[in-house]
Amino acid sequence: MIRFGLLLLVLPILVLMGVYFWELGDVRACQLEGGHWDYLESACRDTPQPFVSWLERSPLLVNGGMLLSVMGLVMCMVGFYTKRR
Repeated sequence: MIRFGLLLLVLPILVLMGVYFWELGDVRACQLEGGHWDYLESACRDTPQPFVSWLERSPLLVNGGMLLSVMGLVMCMVGFYTKRR
């Protein structure tokens, strides 16, 4: 239970960070070309675009990842609390 809990604790955070930095690379490439990033369409535009947070754009990914991490933490705590047979 502890191993599975640790996997659930760490894996969602790594996935969220990977997706975040992938998008950040696209945003930076767009800005270096002199454009403005459209967060809703994930495209580079010539006119300034409003910032839309990642939580508003993909709430299932963010909230689901955090929920899985909390479940992993609880599983680790239960695994450390219970005695081995």
